[in-house]
Amino acid sequence: MSCQLSVNVNRIALLRNSRHIGLPDLMRCVPLIVGAGARGITVHPRPDARHITGEDVAKIAAYLRDLPKLEFNIEGNPEHNLMPLLASARPEQATFVPDSVGQATSDHGYSVEGVKRITPLIHAAKQSARRVSIFVDPDLAVIDAVKKAGADRIELYTEAYAVAAKERNDDALAQVLARYIEAAAHARSIGLGVNAGHDLNLDNLAQFIALVKPDEVSIGHALICDALIDGLEQTVKKYLKLCSL
Repeated sequence: MSCQLSVNVNRIALLRNSRHIGLPDLMRCVPLIVGAGARGITVHPRPDARHITGEDVAKIAAYLRDLPKLEFNIEGNPEHNLMPLLASARPEQATFVPDSVGQATSDHGYSVEGVKRITPLIHAAKQSARRVSIFVDPDLAVIDAVKKAGADRIELYTEAYAVAAKERNDDALAQVLARYIEAAAHARSIGLGVNAGHDLNLDNLAQFIALVKPDEVSIGHALICDALIDGLEQTVKKYLKLCSL
């Protein structure tokens, strides 16, 4: 079975919010992404609403509700603004990310103590979402904590892999990849699904999928950058091709 692609549309909303004329229209872009074959849409609303807003969440949820084979993945910090959005949108997947308020982008996964702290919120989120995924570094102790806390999946934070792949140092890349391969295998061995995301792109995606074999990747920034050159639909298809190798 090929890896599923969920497209993060935060960057589209960020561009729209830089002006006050509603362009680009997010709800014209989402159907193009879906029509090109993506199996899901990811959003990461933040407390300052600098890109995805509550209104965006409601509109995407309503659109995807009529397309039951597609996934809506809402990610964010459950200790900030995430839980009410989950309750109203009832997405297929909720992904918990330990971002601070005002953080530019995600830059680390949960610690063991962090997972313990959000355990009640994991259980609460299951009243709204079909499954809950936890953003983690490739750390076996944290993955064990995720399982104990009752979550369904991990999402591997892949910046370390992306950096190693860009530097083209074969030995360093092999060491980094070994950590992700071990983490994914361990997660599966204890009954967790495996997602991945952050700085995955057309240059590094195929190798990661071939070796780590995630169930799903969430890609936003790189995909939207590529879409400026090749168009949104064609870019989604390029990523889907790599997901199916």
